[in-house]
Amino acid sequence: MSHSCIITGKKTTTGYNVSHSNVKTKRKLYPNLQKKRLVDPSTGRTVTVIISTRGLRTLKKWDREGKPYDLIALKKAELVS
Repeated sequence: MSHSCIITGKKTTTGYNVSHSNVKTKRKLYPNLQKKRLVDPSTGRTVTVIISTRGLRTLKKWDREGKPYDLIALKKAELVS
């Protein structure tokens, strides 16, 4: 299971902790990923996806605008890339 958002593509990045004396140590920056069970509007089936909170807001916007999307196809595309 990949740890990246199926909508936005957000994933773990690297950076530095910087101390007062400017000593840098490596760290990981994690996105706010959630494991959610969502209803796929194209099929009506419940799908478990890993999605960021920003991605959830995007899906809410797509629903409001009536934009068609397929969660199963997005999930498969995420596994391929």
